[in-house]
Formats: sequence, C-alpha cells, structure tokens
Amino acid sequence: MGGTSHEREISLKTGNAILNALQEMGYKAVGIEVSFDIVKRLLDEKIDVAFIALHGRWGEDGTVQGLLELLRIPYTGSGVLASALAMNKIKTKEIFLYHGIPTPEFVIPGEEEPQELPFPPPWVVKPASEGSTIGVSIAYDKEALGEALHRARQYDRQILIERFILGKELTVGILKGEPFPIVEIVPKSGFYDYRAKYTPGMTEYIIPARIEEHKQQEVQRWSLKAYDVLGCSGCARVDLFLSNAGEIYITEVNTLPGMTETSLVPKAAAYKGISFPQLVQIILEEASLKIEGGQGEKR
Repeated sequence: MGGTSHEREISLKTGNAILNALQEMGYKAVGIEVSFDIVKRLLDEKIDVAFIALHGRWGEDGTVQGLLELLRIPYTGSGVLASALAMNKIKTKEIFLYHGIPTPEFVIPGEEEPQELPFPPPWVVKPASEGSTIGVSIAYDKEALGEALHRARQYDRQILIERFILGKELTVGILKGEPFPIVEIVPKSGFYDYRAKYTPGMTEYIIPARIEEHKQQEVQRWSLKAYDVLGCSGCARVDLFLSNAGEIYITEVNTLPGMTETSLVPKAAAYKGISFPQLVQIILEEASLKIEGGQGEKR
C-alpha cells in the first residue's frame, strides 16, 4: 500500500482497511508501504502472497505486477498487460473501439491547443494515466479548454479530450468474472471529482441504479465485456455513463478499485450480502501468478 503516486493517501486508507480485515480473520498479514526500496522489503518480509492495495502509477499500471511475477510471488488483481492497458485511458479506449464497445468520442491533442474539435462543448479533459479524477476538468468553452489542458499536462504527457455525456454516472464492480449490482453515483456538486469521491456525505450512492431492468442487464453485459477484452482478472470496477437518450458509454476500467469507507465495490458487495471481510477473503483467494504457462498459478 501507499506507493509514490498522487493517490498515495487513498492507497494507505485502502491498504489499512484490508490489513485490518485480514488480521481480524486470523491471517498473518503485514502492511508494506511501497517506496523505491520495495524489492528489498519484499525479500526481507519473505511473504507468500501479495494483496495489492496500490492506486495509480508504479502500482496499478503493471510495474509492481511485473516485479511480483519475477519474484514468483502470487498477487491479487489483474496481470501485467491488463493492468498497464487499463491504466492508460487512451489505450483502453482504442481497444474498446476495436471490439465495438461504446465509449465517448475523444481526441488526443498535440502540444498546441486544438483549433477545432469534432464534438461540441462541454469537453472532459483527462490525463491519460491518472486515477481518482486527478487532473480531470470539464471545460464549457474554449477559454476553459486551454486552462483544462494546462492542468492535465501537469500530471501526464499524454492527455485526451472526451465528449461530455449528459446522463447517469454508473459503476459496475466485477469479481471472479461476475458483475455486482450497478451503483448510481450522484455527486452533490454535480461533478464526481476527488473531493466528491473521498469526502463522506458529498455523494449519494444508489444501489441498484434507478434504471430499467433490461437496461441494467445491458450495462452489466457491456461492463463484463470491457473487463474481458482488457484481460482483467480478480476484482475490478468498470465506470460508465447512461445518457439521457438511453445510450451506454464505457469510460474506463479500474483494475485495483478502492476499498475505503466510501468506496464503490464494497458498497455493491454489501448490497449483495457480502461483508467487507468476506470480500477481502474472496479477492485474496484469487491471488495467482498470471504469466507462467499462460495460466494463473495459485498458491
């Protein structure tokens, strides 16, 4: 847990929640705060299995997963390739387009501010490889677009401009290839940003989402396909929008979703009757090496 990304504080909250659950269930669990001495720490601790509670770069992007593969330590969540692809929103969307998965229209701007865009404002401007809505802005006009591009570039050399979808913001947790009930996200500020995500009371979560049953099944089906085409495994979360016209747009897949008191996957699991400790144990039991022989190798 922890790590060196911009999401370090959230990772520590996630990691401590998981650590407490594991210890309460009787597991011999130790918390390892990740920094640049992670190789030495792993060798010194002589761990059997790694429960990854990292968010952002150097943790959610395939780097730690690759290290654990080399050290032959089974780990939770997705493998190297799926983690790397899902972390980069541009690559994720390119794969979605190849497989016919609906995703908001987008462009990848160059160094200069684009003079024309193929879709009207508002525009959503995002760093390609950040989580927790870090560096994300909504630009309602050309002047705001320049400011949003400048902000996003402070976090990533690669950025994208995405068409804003007016409608319901939804998320689907997936565990062991099975979708959880859909969570509808209603931020009080109107924008599900970092503050709305991690400040209790700033966002209303409605489970199941207020959409028709046939549409719920369609949302879950597309979410599962997004999970599958990226090659995800273990627990993940798919974020999407249902437009006011009833169209589904998948935006991204989180291969290491948060596990804090305000996190979405634990809320959906609880609605399904799975307690937080049970959820942690299920994720732990899926820990494996993903590269050996092309199959998951569990320990």
